[in-house]
Amino acid sequence: MMFKPLVLGLALAAVLAVTPVLAETPQEKGRTIAEEADRRDLGWRDSESQLKMVLRNSQGETSTRELRLQSLEVSLKGYGDKSLTVFDRPRDIEGTAFLSHTKITEPDDQWLYLPAVKRVKRISSVNKSGSFVGSEFSYEDLVSNEVDRYAYTYLMDEPCGALECFVVERIPVYENSGYTRQVVWVDKQEYRIMKVNYYDRKNALLKTLTLSGYRRYLDKYWRAHTLQMENVQTGKSTLLEFSDYVFQSGISDSLFTPQRLKRVR
Repeated sequence: MMFKPLVLGLALAAVLAVTPVLAETPQEKGRTIAEEADRRDLGWRDSESQLKMVLRNSQGETSTRELRLQSLEVSLKGYGDKSLTVFDRPRDIEGTAFLSHTKITEPDDQWLYLPAVKRVKRISSVNKSGSFVGSEFSYEDLVSNEVDRYAYTYLMDEPCGALECFVVERIPVYENSGYTRQVVWVDKQEYRIMKVNYYDRKNALLKTLTLSGYRRYLDKYWRAHTLQMENVQTGKSTLLEFSDYVFQSGISDSLFTPQRLKRVR
């Protein structure tokens, strides 16, 4: 009969009208936000920049260091990006070099070269919460933000300055993390991280990282030029100011080996 397809179509529409559409869960939405932020930052290959690090103690006294950073994008499954940090000033820390190989779920590989003793020290996989050369950044903070390093939960939308942000909780998958969780503010337009709250192993707020001064490179890649890490438990802080970014200069992977640390200048 000619009217049967029409009847079936109307019946199906009626069923769909009363069947609830499965909404995206907070966990799914949180991961989707992280994946989109990651997708927008793919393909930069390598970068170099200059940094100024300002350490401030709880009495407001400051000390300043100058350093440089080289980074290499890694797309191999199970691995994250590599970075090499070298201190140039002051003289008592000149030549100190830090090498980091990010991994996803396994312990990251990290080494520190101390010129005073002419020794390359491997950073223990259970000591990543330790202070990086006296700053409020830990060794764990210096690895790249790979999506699979965390489990995610979307919390809410919230204004962050003049922008509107997603607020997402991320829980480290790595069992020896120094944090129980992190709460991250991601701007909804460009998917840039604007702020991170870090919670210690007792689930108390430990530090807040604020990122600002974003600039766009190669018409695609956003980089914050100011990072301010505040330790709310001690009153200490560390300011990182980035400058002179250069991308895709052809940095060789051979630079990012512990054997090269003693020869870095």
